[in-house]
Amino acid sequence: MIRVMLVDDQELLRTGFRMVLGAQPDVEVVAEAADGRAAVEVLRGVEVDVVLMDVRMPVMDGVEATRLIRAVEGGPRVLILTTFDLDEYVFAALKAGASGFLLKDVPPVDLVSAIRSVHGGDAVVAPSATRRLLERFAVHLPASGGVEPGAVSGLTAREREVLVLVARGLSNAEIAGRLELAEATVKTHLGRVLAKLGLRDRAQVVVFAYEAGLVVPHSAG
Repeated sequence: MIRVMLVDDQELLRTGFRMVLGAQPDVEVVAEAADGRAAVEVLRGVEVDVVLMDVRMPVMDGVEATRLIRAVEGGPRVLILTTFDLDEYVFAALKAGASGFLLKDVPPVDLVSAIRSVHGGDAVVAPSATRRLLERFAVHLPASGGVEPGAVSGLTAREREVLVLVARGLSNAEIAGRLELAEATVKTHLGRVLAKLGLRDRAQVVVFAYEAGLVVPHSAG
């Protein structure tokens, strides 16, 4: 059973999501909160696998709440809810450790699929969508902001190639075709990239590539 927490200051939206998720045999809403601070407090006493987090809330926004939640070892994964995709708050939340984002008008089937994907360890946002977000806001990033010096030097040349192509929005199959490799080999390289850099998923790879200066705005095509 996937244990979900709903965090949004709009009670009507929480009610709608609760009804959708309550109809699923493998998903259970175990907690709710109306702002980020309350969410952090509630999580101290409830076991949760995935947090559906509104990004703009009073008291404490979803960005700071995500940062605090993801700072705890073994804490739940965070899926950001937003009204529109090109939102600087969403960009900040991805940097803070969110596994992806969804628009609030997401179809129910996609909402459930996203929760299952995040619970399984995947990012739910297509790298290309994350890239559009970064193209909009990455110009404000300092060079190598938040990236440890020498972090990239531990990668092999092939792993670095795979990292850059993921950041440019290519799927594993597309990368395999570009590099003339088997798709399974690409998955292996990507797994090593994630392990070496301490990243969780493809969305985080995209953010890292921009922060490290491996991909710069308007050159990712």
